[in-house]
Amino acid sequence: MEDVAFKTGSGAAASDWAVIQKASVDFRRNLHRRPELPWQEIETAATIRASLDRLGIPWRVCAGTGTVARIAPLAPGRHIGLRADIDALPIHEASSHAHVSTHDGCMHACGHDGHSAALMSTAAWLKAHEAALPGPVTLIFQPAEEGGHGAKKMIEDGALEGLDAIFGWHNWPAIPFGKAVCPDGAVMAGNGTFRILLKGSGGHASQPENTRDPVLAAAAVTMALQQIISRRITPQNAAVVSVTSIDAPSGETVIPDSARLAGSIRIANPSDRARIDAMITEIATAQAAAYGVEAAIELFPRYDATINDANAAETMRAAIAADLGNDWLHEELPVPIMASEDFSYYLKELPGAFALIGADDGNGHHEPCHSPRYDFNDRLLPIVTRIYARLAGAPLPPQSTSQQD
Repeated sequence: MEDVAFKTGSGAAASDWAVIQKASVDFRRNLHRRPELPWQEIETAATIRASLDRLGIPWRVCAGTGTVARIAPLAPGRHIGLRADIDALPIHEASSHAHVSTHDGCMHACGHDGHSAALMSTAAWLKAHEAALPGPVTLIFQPAEEGGHGAKKMIEDGALEGLDAIFGWHNWPAIPFGKAVCPDGAVMAGNGTFRILLKGSGGHASQPENTRDPVLAAAAVTMALQQIISRRITPQNAAVVSVTSIDAPSGETVIPDSARLAGSIRIANPSDRARIDAMITEIATAQAAAYGVEAAIELFPRYDATINDANAAETMRAAIAADLGNDWLHEELPVPIMASEDFSYYLKELPGAFALIGADDGNGHHEPCHSPRYDFNDRLLPIVTRIYARLAGAPLPPQSTSQQD
């Protein structure tokens, strides 16, 4: 990847806020042009590490393509971690901006390029004020958030060693720019997936009585699974069961031998996972039997709910309010949102907090995450850098209103 202007010493001073912010935009767009899928972030990791080298920040490899760096390691105060995810998605970008992805079928459709750029600009600011930091700050550039359990692998490789607390964030296009959410408790849901193979006996469409029709059974299973949320989970517990795929390829006059279903669950309460998994198995098995068909069910737990520590969330809310103003809270967004995040792994190990910060400024940044038309809002970079600087106890960068960044 091309060089960007994060550096110390002669030339552009790391303490120069304008230089850092220009470099962060360049860095973000550079990453956007060359996205890499989970566990394939070789070039992305090299770019991150080269920038840390130029800043004079020591780092180590963690979980392969992950990077852990530390600033003010001998400072006596509380040791916090700040995290960014670095991976992209297998989506073909449908945008025309100058920094469009050059990797066909792969794009930063969730803003991890922006998360990484915000953490790198924070690194530059904190390094320039290292002597003033009250405690150590660990920077965590994490691979494979998009379903790859990257946080789990980072933890196993010691990314959290010595930390007292950890903080993270996600840009959110459904929230207006200048607004955010950071609740006590769950901010994002846990998730899982399931597959159901319905095994019947196919035959001629004119003689259904001589078959055991897996397509009819698949329809019945799909309808029955919708009763889990509406009739067997209390309305006070946010949860979702979605059948997202039915696959029973066949000719127009042929009833096939089998059909396959796949779907997703979302849970706000971790205790609901086992109950919902058990009900999926129970319902699919019973419905299949009613149609003379056998069901084989596979359940795949993915991420747990992202649950904020109350004290850490209060600290992060204060940092957000100091930058966005007292009316920063986006009260219209129900939390937890039903999307999922592997930041949940960190919050099971340490006190910490995760915020969703609004991206929609009316200038095209309303496209949802995972859309082929999505692009990160670069106006978030100085905001998040200041929020992270406050969390680290650093001297504060110049502040402007959210509409001026």
